[in-house]
Amino acid sequence: MNRTGRARTTEPERATLDKAAAENFPVAPFFLPRDWREDLMAVYGYARLVDDIGDGDLAPGGADARLLGVPDGRAGDRTALLDAFEADLRRVFDGEPRHPLLRRLRPTVRRRALTPEPFLALIAANRQDQVVRRYETYDDLLAYCALSANPVGRLVLAVTGTATPERVRRSDAVCTALQIVEHLQDVAEDLGRDRVYLPATDMKRFHVQEADLAAATAGASVRALVAHQAQRARDLLDEGDPLVGSVHGRLKLLLAGFVAGGRAAVDAIAAAEYDVLPGPPKPGRMRLLRQAGVTLRGKG
Repeated sequence: MNRTGRARTTEPERATLDKAAAENFPVAPFFLPRDWREDLMAVYGYARLVDDIGDGDLAPGGADARLLGVPDGRAGDRTALLDAFEADLRRVFDGEPRHPLLRRLRPTVRRRALTPEPFLALIAANRQDQVVRRYETYDDLLAYCALSANPVGRLVLAVTGTATPERVRRSDAVCTALQIVEHLQDVAEDLGRDRVYLPATDMKRFHVQEADLAAATAGASVRALVAHQAQRARDLLDEGDPLVGSVHGRLKLLLAGFVAGGRAAVDAIAAAEYDVLPGPPKPGRMRLLRQAGVTLRGKG
């Protein structure tokens, strides 16, 4: 990235961007035009950082807190960090942001005429995570995904200049599916954070107690519940699939990667017989490539 004339990447910035490799789908693959890659990585860096703040996963040492102007004594206060992060986001649109990832975002916002709303929604999702740790119904979970996931897809469409109401609707379906899949992969990890993203009404329907989610391996009831949620994710991916066929060229490859990444992750969960408790089932490269081919051919 230094070849673009940008300042040297700082340690907090690098640590955040390096997490791109762990995603179920390509964030900014090599085949995209360089300006798209830079802008998508700027958006990704923002989304990753706000999630790390909300999850308490910032790099040790308090560098991010200092960059945001949060006193050392409050460096572990997630609400204070989110407040400072929102203030720094507003400087992206009117001022000079402090954090390097937000300075990276500023030219993207100007070049692509991005609005604050999707960025603010991601902060709102992480604020919600601090106070809402259980979801009663599937509709409640969908409302959370509208804040935590769908804005990212909308930003991808905005960066590539391809947003239409229909594409946004399809994108929302894909992004919600990806969020549900991530929740299924991370059931044990989320429980360790005192969070459960499996709707309580569905847990009751499948006779699952929270104690069942703390087991080393999943029993039949937990597997049935996970399978039910995985099918919902599949249905949402199918609903969003026409988004891929609505665009052309390298953008089509990118969006196919998002859909294929979700499908491959669901396949990996199914291959694990819906036992997600020992650790997150992850799709292999061949499974991902196979799903990408199927998605590109419009046979998802």
